[in-house]
Amino acid sequence: METGEETGRRRAAVEGCRKVLSGSLRPGMKQKLERLAAAAEEGEADHYGDGVVRELELRVAALLGMPDAAFFPTGTMAQQVALRAWAGRTGNPVVALHPLAHPEVHERDALHAVSGLRTVHPTTRPRTPTAEEVRDFEEPFGTLMLELPLRDAGFVLPTWDELTAVVAAARERDAVVHLDGARLWECTPHFGRSLPEIAELADSVYVSFYKSLEGLSGAVLASSTELVAEAKAWRHRYGGMLFEQFPAVLAAQAGLDTELPRLASYVAHAKPVARALREGLAAAGLGMPRVHPEEPHTHQFQLWLPYPADALNEASVRQAEQTGISLFGRGRFMEPGLPGLSMTEVTVGASALEWTEDDVRAAAADFARRLAESTGGPQG
Repeated sequence: METGEETGRRRAAVEGCRKVLSGSLRPGMKQKLERLAAAAEEGEADHYGDGVVRELELRVAALLGMPDAAFFPTGTMAQQVALRAWAGRTGNPVVALHPLAHPEVHERDALHAVSGLRTVHPTTRPRTPTAEEVRDFEEPFGTLMLELPLRDAGFVLPTWDELTAVVAAARERDAVVHLDGARLWECTPHFGRSLPEIAELADSVYVSFYKSLEGLSGAVLASSTELVAEAKAWRHRYGGMLFEQFPAVLAAQAGLDTELPRLASYVAHAKPVARALREGLAAAGLGMPRVHPEEPHTHQFQLWLPYPADALNEASVRQAEQTGISLFGRGRFMEPGLPGLSMTEVTVGASALEWTEDDVRAAAADFARRLAESTGGPQG
């Protein structure tokens, strides 16, 4: 774990950079307040879910082509409520999902501890389950949850044909389908389909505002009018019926206005960035740099390098401090498996659009030199 001092050093180094490739330089407190003040000129106050909250719910429902939607303070709450509601409606408390899905990795077993649900895994491979794996799974389940993209596997997506086949296999088993679409916004280029076409495959869809859209917080669960009404009842029980939520809601509206139209350009630019990053690191002598997926499915991907995470993180910070240029922004390398084999997530956003492939290769070569200084030379 990085210490508070190390985190502060990294933040200061990146904020002082004139160019940052990965991630975004999210606005500071003053800029956030200015944005909220500007957005508030056109909106009505909210109290317990009305006003601007209801406006956002209806806007997202229309964007997804769904009948209705409910705003939640967190995506964790939204999905727990959705899966609990479906368990009650199907009479089956078993949820089929990937072992790398968010509820399994990041929610402290909340589906079981809070809602009494049980999870099963049609596959353990680092990808969405296939239609055959869903169709032939040995246990019955009431809900199939699909995370699009599957973040902890490398922001990976199935093909459109694979996705429709998986959904059809779940329907054959009389299961409902829920989409964890925290990052659904950026999936449309890969599938070649609109948001309503993707959402139409599912019985319910969750989307986030603070990830790709750079909102403050919050999420929406979209589904049928009946399911949303039940979800709002559970939202109250789970403590999600806040008196006022306009800061998060106005920030979400701003993200839909500004970031959503740009996401396709980020996705397109991620492909040459990933290629240049891999080629630049390899040309500089770093052993076996690997980008996963080799051609990114969205605007985010993994970079793997056979070096200790501490050495990579130190080289990243020193590059930012000494050159005013940062490849990896605030992102950190981690060693999720074998010691000495490290991974970081790369996000191509607005700040990356000014980077050419030559820029990426040059910065990669500079990063490699700084890594060599701390490790005694190329490894791998």
